Order: sequence, then structure tokens, then C-alpha cells
Amino acid sequence: QVQLVESGGGAVQTGTSLRLSCAGSSRAFGTMAWFRQTPGKERELVASVVSSGGVTHYGDSLKGRFTIWRDNAQNTLYLQMNNLKPEDTAVYYCAAKANRLAGVPRPEYFDWWGQGTQVTVSS
Repeated sequence: QVQLVESGGGAVQTGTSLRLSCAGSSRAFGTMAWFRQTPGKERELVASVVSSGGVTHYGDSLKGRFTIWRDNAQNTLYLQMNNLKPEDTAVYYCAAKANRLAGVPRPEYFDWWGQGTQVTVSS
């Protein structure tokens, strides 16, 4: 059974940083990603990365503040979030797919999801 376990969320102030981690159970994932969701809105892409680390996608206006990478040896996905803003407040979900995705990922493309971790940014 595949499991994705997120950690690293919390409540922080504007302008600070957080690092999220997602530990995957023992199998290889072609694509891993972070999505986020706020009440009443659709889940949106934060960032994604393929197994080689060479192809990444970022949500609109997030590249430059957010960085995604993965440690394949540890089967762990990371998201470094800098200069956080109140509009970054959301539940952040880790997602994984067996295959590599060539284009911009959508939530429905993914096979497995973590339980989510809350990030709250106050002004």
C-alpha cells in the first residue's frame, strides 16, 4: 500500500519561510507534486517534479519564492517556501504518480495523495 506522509506545515508570519516534506513508501514515483487547496476552491498546482529532477512546473507566480526537489534515495519530496504571504494560506497536499508527466500536471492525473498539512500565514 502506497503512503505519502507530509510534515512541516504550521502557522507563521508574513515574510518567513517553511519547508514541507513528503515521505513516500517504498516504490518509485515518476512524478511527484505539491498542490494546495482553500475552502470553496479547486485544488491548485504548487509545483511538480519528475523522477530525474530535471523537469519542474510551478503554479502561477510561485516560482522564485517556492522551490521543489526530491531525494530519490529517501523517496522524499520537499517544498521550500520563502517570503510567505497570507494568500499562501491553504492545506498543502503531496501527490505522486507512477509515470512521468510531460505537461503541466492536474490533480486528476495523480494516483496517490497524502493527508494534507495546514499552512497558515498571518500578516
